[in-house]
Amino acid sequence: MKKILLIEDNDFIRENTAEILELANYKVSTAANGKIGVEMAFQDIPDLIICDIMMPVLDGYGVLLAVQKNNAIKNTPFIFLTAKTERNDFRRGMESGANNYITKPFDGTELLNAVNSRLKKNELLRQQLKPTIEGFNTLMQALFGKNELSTLAEDRNMNKYKKKQIIYYEGNHPNKLYYVVNGKVKAFKANNDGKELVTELYRQGDFFGYIAMLEETVYRDTTETMEEASLAIIPKDEYDELLNNNSQVARKFIQLLAKNISEKEEQLPGLAYNSLRKKVAEALMLSKKNTGMKMLIILKLQ
Repeated sequence: MKKILLIEDNDFIRENTAEILELANYKVSTAANGKIGVEMAFQDIPDLIICDIMMPVLDGYGVLLAVQKNNAIKNTPFIFLTAKTERNDFRRGMESGANNYITKPFDGTELLNAVNSRLKKNELLRQQLKPTIEGFNTLMQALFGKNELSTLAEDRNMNKYKKKQIIYYEGNHPNKLYYVVNGKVKAFKANNDGKELVTELYRQGDFFGYIAMLEETVYRDTTETMEEASLAIIPKDEYDELLNNNSQVARKFIQLLAKNISEKEEQLPGLAYNSLRKKVAEALMLSKKNTGMKMLIILKLQ
């Protein structure tokens, strides 16, 4: 049974809200002001906090700040209760890190939908996400409440690329995030003699171009299609909104990308110390994994 802490100074609203939540099979604790509410949250960590903004002793902003400073409860979903006349105050609270708000007066359905949605999103964010398209998809569901990637092709105009067409050059400033709808793309660096060193291979379901945007630097390699490909383009402002919309989602997104980078770092010792036979074998296995190609190769290395 999920535990909800309700902090509200109005006796009528507090009692009726608690009753609605209890009828929906939530375990509800109540507090008549912010100070009592913070003490209760520290003693018995809730799964979600619902908090009024305008309260005596300690208002909702003070409660939110106290929650954020406590490591044990700082990631607890936090929903503000606010009157319609307090919308400007609500904006301040959301910018401070609240997850959602409910406007007074509200009905039971609105309350339960908000609570259920926030608890589901929190469960998604607690998962150990893999550095794959599925992991990113989970974040999209947590942030928007739907599978954004499944509708990406329907909601956007996709760019069609011919075989061996350049997408961006090393040294360009990033302004887009790319998603491979179909086809294959390679990233490479070229020396003065024109020889290429392939640094990454992307296929259907992969994002690329995000590292330069995260670092706010230029692209470190050039990308080119290996065959005809369709790419969905996500403008930088939408990408920034993803990172800035919800701090918990942003942290998980960065962790997701960090895992991807860590996997590449783990490959470096092998490149440096493995035998030639093993280097070639691992390179072929990685290529098969990234491109999906079936291979039958016999090697004879001296």
